[in-house]
Amino acid sequence: MSARLTGRLLVATPLLVDPNFRRTVVLILDHDEDGSLGVVVNRPTTIDVASVLEQWAELTTAPGVVFQGGPVALDSALGLAAITGADGRVPVEKANGVGLHDFDGSLGAGPGTAGDSASGPGSADAGVTGNPADREPSDDEAHNEDEEDEPLGWRRVRGRIGLIDLDAPPQILAAEMSSLRIFAGYAGWGAGQLESEIDEGAWYVVDAELGDAFVAQPEDLWRAVLRRQPGELAFVATFPDDPSEN
Repeated sequence: MSARLTGRLLVATPLLVDPNFRRTVVLILDHDEDGSLGVVVNRPTTIDVASVLEQWAELTTAPGVVFQGGPVALDSALGLAAITGADGRVPVEKANGVGLHDFDGSLGAGPGTAGDSASGPGSADAGVTGNPADREPSDDEAHNEDEEDEPLGWRRVRGRIGLIDLDAPPQILAAEMSSLRIFAGYAGWGAGQLESEIDEGAWYVVDAELGDAFVAQPEDLWRAVLRRQPGELAFVATFPDDPSEN
């Protein structure tokens, strides 16, 4: 499982009460033997992208605000974009690393702690798949697809999802992108730390769908991702915000 976490979602279990990760959905951008890195995709801030990265504002997907990607490096920005290939899909490749763009401190420290991991109780589930028509391709499927060149300034995470160089001129990517999200900070785990948290029941591991990182109503994403899962996991979406009320 550990070699296949890149490009998948971590969904916080209902009993994970750490304020940095409670009811979060995390897209894993990079995972190897040295650790893991991802962004929380359902934590919008009230800061308009135009106020910190004006040149990218017109290309940003609604609601057009900066998202808090995690408690680490909140003074740095990360751009996540979906692109459209010649046939509408881009084959999966190995993650190519993550580039950060300085915010020049304009966002401040932000809420939460400066820690770099999550922990908490609950029950974990791995290998659950969403809508086959919308999900990102599996590793096996990707090997059967012809490789396509990556657009200049974009580095693939998985399938059509990748990281953009925020120091590059937006014009070189404007025609290639179908969606764009700007994040402040990220979530990070040391070697073996994420696997331990999954084993301890802090996270569900599920397949991502292309639109998960760019939904217009991110506050509904936690329940929506769970609701589309097969079996008993779908019922977790009905858990009350306060577990003591269950």
